[in-house]
Amino acid sequence: MKIHEYQAKELFAEYGIPTPAQILARTPEEAEAAARSLGGGCVVKAQIHAGGRGKAGGVKLAKTPEEARAAAAAMLGKPLVTKQSGPAGSLVRKVLVTACADIEKEFYLSLTMDMERACPVIVASAAGGTEIEELAKTDPGAIARIPVAPETGFRPYHGYEAARALGLPEAQKKPLTAILSGLYRLFTEKDCSLAEINPLVLTKDGRLLALDAKVNFDDNGLFRHPELAELRDPGEEDPDEARAKEHGLSYVSLGGDIGCLVNGAGLAMATLDMIKALGGEPANFLDVGGSATAGKVTAAFEIILSSPSVKAILVNIFGGIMKCDIIAEGIVEAAKAVSIRVPLVVRLQGTHAQAGRQILAGSGLAIIPADGFREAVEKAVAASKGACAE
Repeated sequence: MKIHEYQAKELFAEYGIPTPAQILARTPEEAEAAARSLGGGCVVKAQIHAGGRGKAGGVKLAKTPEEARAAAAAMLGKPLVTKQSGPAGSLVRKVLVTACADIEKEFYLSLTMDMERACPVIVASAAGGTEIEELAKTDPGAIARIPVAPETGFRPYHGYEAARALGLPEAQKKPLTAILSGLYRLFTEKDCSLAEINPLVLTKDGRLLALDAKVNFDDNGLFRHPELAELRDPGEEDPDEARAKEHGLSYVSLGGDIGCLVNGAGLAMATLDMIKALGGEPANFLDVGGSATAGKVTAAFEIILSSPSVKAILVNIFGGIMKCDIIAEGIVEAAKAVSIRVPLVVRLQGTHAQAGRQILAGSGLAIIPADGFREAVEKAVAASKGACAE
């Protein structure tokens, strides 16, 4: 789950991480008033769940309250298209007005998970700001990675090592260590997948400030944090993805024309790869999981068919915990509830596969059967291109 910058900074404040004064505004008039209360000069920042706002015009320096009002008026109620938002952009519904900082130098600092080491890792670079992603591609050696053993947790020496990586003067080692200590506590206590400061700045009067904040939570840990539910912004989520989440489905829109209904994340990803390899374009990632019901399958079909670009559907099931006859019953129920107007390719293998095939054969549905993985994908790709898939 993602949250807005202003929400992330509020969490930073709870964990002792210094940030500039900020006021949230939903109208140009509120932005102007916020600028006045912050002393006139300020920064106006669009609040959307996508990075790259600065280069897209979503971060503006305002020297006066009137300029703040104009900047907010140019953003609010309009889509902001960034490299992470997709071509349609994200609608700006609110802006964050923050106090200016007298910047001496910018840095990058974050905590995320190192999957190879199975532990949190501090990521630090002396080259912070908008070019950090490009730096990661062109000069990865300029980015330090400092693992933190879960059994011992964050220790002062982690902070001192990060300070050396950033090239900070001696006087800033303890302040940086305090910031990292708070960031680590936030990361672990709230089950975050990412806690990022970009940029962390050293001001000309020697202070370290988090000018921006990005916090993502691991969805699998949200059940432990009911207090985080109020931070969710459904308006920033893909409607189909939000709907799928309500039904306990793992779904990601991909924009192609072959709808996919698969059980198991590994098989689902392999299915997407095979579709691409055979010249097709997957419309979605959809994992119904190992405990799907007929209701879940119906919901999955409804979500897939809500996309006008879908020209064929591929059901690829390998039954283990999930029984193929349950999936077959779900397909039949879905066909009664939803008009399946595109070719439907079904592959059932594993537990109760024969029973599942018999259910489908007796359903009267126009199903294109397949036994093998590649065969199923070939038929789905052919169907999506209007070719005979029988």
